[in-house]
Amino acid sequence: MLRSVARLGALKKPTALALGVTSSGALASTARCHCQVPCGIFDGPARVAALKEDAATIRKAMAQITDLVSTSAPASALSFNQAARWVMTKEQHAASIITAVSEYMLCQRVKKEVFNSEDEYVQAVVAHHALLQAAMKAKQVVDHVACDALDHAIEDVAKMYTK
Repeated sequence: MLRSVARLGALKKPTALALGVTSSGALASTARCHCQVPCGIFDGPARVAALKEDAATIRKAMAQITDLVSTSAPASALSFNQAARWVMTKEQHAASIITAVSEYMLCQRVKKEVFNSEDEYVQAVVAHHALLQAAMKAKQVVDHVACDALDHAIEDVAKMYTK
């Protein structure tokens, strides 16, 4: 279905700067950051790997929340604190996915001119939107089904960013 849009990942090759390496060869502290300036530096596979890492963290957070809530009888201040921290972690990683997909992938990479047809373009937009919705749902619930949907949506979009 989205096979021919795999070109997204091959448009620009990553450079040392994109990988977070300074001119002196040291690792830069902003390796994961990116801008909206049309600089042409975009590492699709690295973005996908970051999405998968965020999704794995969301899954872990949900498991920890469930465990803390179900095993803490009676509830303690410590278990409440830990559950709250896991909720915040889950929120942060879902927000990271939403930011990467909306501000980087959709804004910078999903452009009509890189697709072979209008239909391919629409399929790409729909796949990215489904990923945004799955990340939003993961923020709203503590359910492994939401994690499964998120993983599936990431895999659908990942096809467009692999070489």
